[in-house]
Amino acid sequence: MATIARLHEPARRVLRRVPLCSTLLFTRITACMLTLLLLVPVAAGVAQSSGESNRRPLLLDDVLTSVARVNPRIDVARARARAAQARVPGAIRPPDPKLQIGWMNYDLSTFRPMQALGMTQLQLMQMIPVAGKLRLAGQVETARAQAVGIRVDEVDFDLRNQAAMVFYDLYATEGSLQVALETRRLLEDIASIANRMYEVGDGRQADVLRASVAVARMQEEIIRMQTMRAAMHARLNALLIRPMETLIGVPLLPEFPSQPGTADSLAALAALYRPVLRVADRQVDAARTSAQLSKREIWPDLVVGVQYGQRSGATGTERMGSLMIGASLPVFAGKRQYPMRAEADAMLAMAQADLAGAKAETDGAVAIAYANLQRARRLAELYRTSVLPQSEATVTSSRAAYRVGSVPFMTLIDAQMTLNRYRTELFTLEADEGRAWAELEMLTGRVLIDARSAAPTRSRLVPPRDSQP
Repeated sequence: MATIARLHEPARRVLRRVPLCSTLLFTRITACMLTLLLLVPVAAGVAQSSGESNRRPLLLDDVLTSVARVNPRIDVARARARAAQARVPGAIRPPDPKLQIGWMNYDLSTFRPMQALGMTQLQLMQMIPVAGKLRLAGQVETARAQAVGIRVDEVDFDLRNQAAMVFYDLYATEGSLQVALETRRLLEDIASIANRMYEVGDGRQADVLRASVAVARMQEEIIRMQTMRAAMHARLNALLIRPMETLIGVPLLPEFPSQPGTADSLAALAALYRPVLRVADRQVDAARTSAQLSKREIWPDLVVGVQYGQRSGATGTERMGSLMIGASLPVFAGKRQYPMRAEADAMLAMAQADLAGAKAETDGAVAIAYANLQRARRLAELYRTSVLPQSEATVTSSRAAYRVGSVPFMTLIDAQMTLNRYRTELFTLEADEGRAWAELEMLTGRVLIDARSAAPTRSRLVPPRDSQP
């Protein structure tokens, strides 16, 4: 009691003027309130230690490995690549030969071969493309098959990006929810104390109403974030092809690289390895070769045939052989071959425009992702080294000032709420950095972070009390 009176000189003056029963009640309420404010960090630590045993940690590598293993989009892309590769051998082979057998000069009344004219024929015909058409056709199909094969990597990185985005969104939501739950518990206790003080005439009704409104707003925020978390669980379970109600662990941030490089170096990586650009480049090769092939379609294709025939003669069976050589005639070149050239040239121009557009889009996307990465890193570092320590110092100063009666009750509450808001923003900034890294991985087509690691120096998430085990 002496300690409290010493710390709170205005309270000593109030204690002398009120009845004994009111003095005791006021003293107990004040002691409880000060104890609560002093022990908030301890309570938060207890909540963390008790929650960690309820839900297992979730690493980014757990999500990415599972998505690559079970998501059917990867299987679809691989099957399509196998189908495209299977078309290549057929493209470099000439058309199938034609085999014909005929019975010539048969008498229709008796269905017997006519004397000296009736015979049985066997004929084999083969068309042979010239001017390197088979070679060019094989190059076209090879380039197209390579483009489809590269799309497997494109789908893989796209799935990695989707899963990583949900992972980081879930991390930010879990962190915000954790802070919101701690804040609600603090506000509920403070509202209860303010109400009791008001009942005995030592508090203000405005403090009671303001604390009640703050509790209601925080409850609204908690409900919103719980709904968001449920939606993210559903999105992640959908990517992992699992039932929607499957429980998900607490996400832990991976260790981000300390040196992200420069925007130019990342753009150079993207130009070399981004699957979208590699696909577009192979499509340009296929279109260019197809344009060359279309210009040779005007060349006549050779047709070679052999023929065997036999008939019954006066001296026995007579056997005959024939060799035939012919060529196709492009008599409809104005309606077929020349329009094919125009089509191929247009397809080449489209493929080149697609590649140029993809390169420009990639450069811009890399610059944006790099800027977002730098913003998140710098702001997060600012929060850790300056904003949060100063906010914590403000809370500490407000507590000390409140003990001596130099600041009103709600000033301390505002300082604590501001600190909690900064803590929430730090979770969001850390998630923003992770999203930027995921975007850069998709753009460069390279793995840039160690998804199996867990950052020990960053904000550590623990499950909130309302989480199911």
